[in-house]
Amino acid sequence: MTSRAWQDATRVVRAGLPKATAGAPYMPGPVFAAPFHAPGDPSQSAFTYGRFDNPTWSAYEQALAELEGGPCVLFPSGMAASSAVLATLLTPGSLLIMPEESYYTTRVLATQEFAGGWVAAQGVQVVQAPTSGTALVDAVRAHSGRVKLVWLETPTNPGLDVCDIAALADAAHAAGALLVVDNTTATPLLQQPLALGADVCVVSDTKAMTGHADIVLGHVAVRDVSLVESIRTWRTRLGVIPGPMEAWLAHRSLGTLHVRLMRQCATAQRVAELLASQPGVTGVRYPGLPSDPSHAVAKRQMSGFGGVISFTLPSAAAVERFFAASTLVYEATSFGGLHTSAERRARWGGDVVPEGFVRLSIGLEDADDLLQDIGAALTSALSTAAA
Repeated sequence: MTSRAWQDATRVVRAGLPKATAGAPYMPGPVFAAPFHAPGDPSQSAFTYGRFDNPTWSAYEQALAELEGGPCVLFPSGMAASSAVLATLLTPGSLLIMPEESYYTTRVLATQEFAGGWVAAQGVQVVQAPTSGTALVDAVRAHSGRVKLVWLETPTNPGLDVCDIAALADAAHAAGALLVVDNTTATPLLQQPLALGADVCVVSDTKAMTGHADIVLGHVAVRDVSLVESIRTWRTRLGVIPGPMEAWLAHRSLGTLHVRLMRQCATAQRVAELLASQPGVTGVRYPGLPSDPSHAVAKRQMSGFGGVISFTLPSAAAVERFFAASTLVYEATSFGGLHTSAERRARWGGDVVPEGFVRLSIGLEDADDLLQDIGAALTSALSTAAA
């Protein structure tokens, strides 16, 4: 059996590991060197200088490439990865289409509606469209021949809409554009954007990819190898490089990705069903619920529905009571870690959500303990609201 035929659990454990050699570790430790021995023609040396490349990055990039289905470039954060894609694939006069709902800082970087809209300031026209229905596909078709890049995030953050990647890839290519998919929420284990026709995939490895809430990293994966060099050159020349220790820790954490995600998906399904059954809870979104508007698309293109749920309580005060009554739900931003956490997204601004909107990230706690804790916290928050 070859590595291509292995199941996901085997693939994540073995991804990027060197050939077994007597006396060598399974996975070499991090390499911290800045200069490497490089006599004569530097092109003949695998490594020359720490800003250009590093064997620890290379090992993790190889592991990611095996999972993504295309070559990968590692960055020190998800936003660094996103910025590199936007900067290398767009030029003044280009037209970018992106969803109205996507990661807040990506929209800050891209659009003029926010101070610091760097992409728009470079002379790039940005068109936004809703994620529901066919609005994004319609927008791409309406700008056929002019659009250069289509940006997609699915499932979306924080609303958890799921968009049809294959349909958008077809529309983008017919319009003469490339499709980029932010796959942070799903990870390559639950969703394969490149296999579905996307040209570029961006992931914040800070979230579920590394899963321990102790590393900030990101990566870019591409279907066409010709795109890799410009993205890698951007990283080298700007010095937007990851630390070797972070890369090594990320590679080490990758081995538990399947175990973590399967547990989180299973628990999230039960928690979503609990939330949907509560009279005082509205707007529950989880792609695994048959009643969810995105369920049919998610079932078709995802192998699991993830560990993130969104829902709305009657008010900001009700959310605060929920947090105060819960023992197992940490109030914190980010998601995908081994501890269950949640936040009231409206406190940050930028996302068009109700004051009582909650994004909940399911961790690795015992499912029954978590259900009991969340159920009791909801009872406390909602009974006080009713009183």
